Amino acid sequence: TLTVFAAASLTGTFGELGKVFEAAHPGTEVRFNFGSSATLAQQIVQGAPADVFAAASPATMKTVTDASLAAGPATFARNKLQIAVPADNPAGVDGLADLADPKVKAALCAAQVPCGAAAVKALDAAGLKVTPVTLEQDVKATLTKVSLGEVDAALVYRTDVLASGGKVRGIDFPEADEAINDYPIAALSKAPEQAGRFVELVLSQQGKDVLTEAGFEAP
Repeated sequence: TLTVFAAASLTGTFGELGKVFEAAHPGTEVRFNFGSSATLAQQIVQGAPADVFAAASPATMKTVTDASLAAGPATFARNKLQIAVPADNPAGVDGLADLADPKVKAALCAAQVPCGAAAVKALDAAGLKVTPVTLEQDVKATLTKVSLGEVDAALVYRTDVLASGGKVRGIDFPEADEAINDYPIAALSKAPEQAGRFVELVLSQQGKDVLTEAGFEAP
């Protein structure tokens, strides 16, 4: 069994790559723990059994490398924010400034997780202050608030908008270019050889193709 801790925004792509890896390595089962990169990093530092860590920011990977639990992380993808709105966009949101309107119910990721840190950067670049009605612990939870119609808009990754299958609509905004997240991956120091092979798959052309199709950018 190979245990991979990965950012919530990688759920679809890594699920697909896990199947590819299992097919290429009969007898190996890839198990995933998807969640907030910040939470996963803390779990690893506290001794949770993980073989590979794929984070949504260098800062959350640093938590693990600083603890000497992994070395030499490689950046395998980049991701950009979009404004996610319900398919019918009831609040008529068409830009980042609309999220600062008190009448617009907005959701953000908590600041300590990568999607939240990116949102803070983007809003600072735009000179905007947004008071969210909810702060969520990972990007999937934030997007769920939009798809259920509980909020009018949220800042999430464009990959998550694409993965929603039309349940939400994504709106680009220029300040997203100021807050692009690099995604690093590393095999943990005491992990078996298979961990390095999984990292190689993610960094390979096949891995890049899966990630690009899902809306990630090449590093």
